[in-house]
Amino acid sequence: MKLRLLNASKNVEFYSAETAAPMPLPFAEAISAGFPSPASDYLEMSLDINRELVSNPSSTFYGRVRGDSMIDAGIHDGDILVIDKSLEPANNRKAVCFIDGQFTLKTLKVAGGEVWLKAENEKYPPIRVTPDNDFVVWGIVTHVIHKT
Repeated sequence: MKLRLLNASKNVEFYSAETAAPMPLPFAEAISAGFPSPASDYLEMSLDINRELVSNPSSTFYGRVRGDSMIDAGIHDGDILVIDKSLEPANNRKAVCFIDGQFTLKTLKVAGGEVWLKAENEKYPPIRVTPDNDFVVWGIVTHVIHKT
């Protein structure tokens, strides 16, 4: 199921994690990062990527990153996030937040009763969350999938 959320500045797309039907893929258990292994010729096991990445199916969604504010955390434009809405926000967690009508991906910084949204790119200043902001932590990022 695809949820499409529109706001004034951009189009944000979220996708629910479809875990009802298994999606087994060929899986090689041991891939050597050193010398090649003769066992690598055999793909006898399978892996269901949703079962590996999704702990809480009813509260997990996928989202696609737009922009470069998190590149120093290894999160790039076009990457796919696995987002769990059931996890508690905490200091230093990567979170998808809704602030003043827009979704954003940032690192949560919580200290001294203050909440900051920190970009992982020095081009972007941190955002201090105040009582005047319309703010909610929408979900916590559990995995990032990106092309190399």
